[in-house]
Amino acid sequence: MSAIPVRPRPRRLARACWSLLIAAPLCAAPAFALGAATASPQDHAGVIGLREDYLSAAHWIAQVSDPDRVILDRAGIAAQNARMRQLDASIHDLRALPATLPRDFVRAQIEAISRPPTRTLYDVQGKPVDAAQLRAISDNLAMDRIAGTRPLQYGLVVHRAALRAFPTSLRVFSSSGDTDIDRFQESALFPGDAVAVLHESADGQWLFVASERYVAWVEKRFVGIGDAAQVFGYGASGPYRVITGATATTTYTPEEPRVSRLQLDMGVRVPVLADWPAQQPVNGQQGHAAHVIQLPVRDDQGRLGFAPALLPRSQDSSDDYLALTPRNLLTQAFKFLGERYGWGHSYDTRDCSGFVSEVYRSFGVLLPRNTSAQAVSPALDRIAFGETDGKARRDAAVDALQVGDLVYIPGHVMMTIGHADGMAWMIHDTSGGSWFGADGKRVQAHLNGVSVTPLQPMMASDTASYVDRITNIQRIRPHTTK
Repeated sequence: MSAIPVRPRPRRLARACWSLLIAAPLCAAPAFALGAATASPQDHAGVIGLREDYLSAAHWIAQVSDPDRVILDRAGIAAQNARMRQLDASIHDLRALPATLPRDFVRAQIEAISRPPTRTLYDVQGKPVDAAQLRAISDNLAMDRIAGTRPLQYGLVVHRAALRAFPTSLRVFSSSGDTDIDRFQESALFPGDAVAVLHESADGQWLFVASERYVAWVEKRFVGIGDAAQVFGYGASGPYRVITGATATTTYTPEEPRVSRLQLDMGVRVPVLADWPAQQPVNGQQGHAAHVIQLPVRDDQGRLGFAPALLPRSQDSSDDYLALTPRNLLTQAFKFLGERYGWGHSYDTRDCSGFVSEVYRSFGVLLPRNTSAQAVSPALDRIAFGETDGKARRDAAVDALQVGDLVYIPGHVMMTIGHADGMAWMIHDTSGGSWFGADGKRVQAHLNGVSVTPLQPMMASDTASYVDRITNIQRIRPHTTK
């Protein structure tokens, strides 16, 4: 068996799109050059073309003629998500998995993500990772322990958890001294995410799991194992709180450390215990100034349970997903402005595709995890570009960009925020970039976070413009039959 069945037809679990051997890091945007002759002269904080007022969502909202126009209503978003789950091969239907998992299927999923590196990698001290370390990591995959058939287990994630290419916390890098892009880091899961457990590491500390959007290794201590009714029933009905800040944090509680100061990221939805008695303390604290929510927890035997927690009213949350409007898109995106770039959700932050995913998640919109899948998703309103597409078509598409449109170049995605100074402007999470100064020399900038930059006249090299490198533009809007 080589596929996981999904509605309404079989579909394989998607391979992780990040290779350990890629030449350029995901979301580390290629060097871009902004022509000094056409850029705004302010160059706020040394970023060419940037004005300080461009760093405010309010500035861009004011440019929109109808900022409160609903792009997709709740029914439209539900239909969009159903289409995503049906058409996009990177989205997995966990409930359709068989009760027992065949060995060949499990092996194929592990081999797709846990590929032995073929070049030298370096640790955080800048020392080469030696053959013995790599062999121990490979042995921990426990490929020889995959049974002929394995009973399927489900679980809920109880704490923000890294998804790794291998069952190890060892951080590895392509070059000595460059410790931002961990080549074993893939993504992250969030409290309440459902997973299917496919395998366990030799040391018993890691689980190989499938989630709706990704397949990789996660630390066992962050997953509570339960039955399907528990896992898929969690948060199946309201009321809810949806996190609308970049992050929110539950109240500190020594009485229940499992839900104490727990980070909840934008778009995470948690059920509210609306019938909690007003005078009854929650983990030692009366809940009048907070929302009493329910969170998944894990006991010492790894079993799934649930516990009440307090989400302070001071934390940015809503009683439902936000309305998908230009105003809200800009407001939500700018809540991440200045956040450190985190490859694969490192540093408890996010990267370029994680950034746009979580902005749209606050509206209840499902997107694939990686840029490679997002850019070509058949479930979205896609405008594709190839090598034969000329300047006129590309320029016309850039001129027509609207707030919230996603612009893809190889390995990177940006979100459109508007037009100014004859250019389209983007907000994006990037570790780049660079531009040409007035003297014609390339200025290197380590933006390394969520930034506002213009798109034109960016250059991907000395001879190819940034616009020339656009592969796709994706839009989330009412579906039309093509």
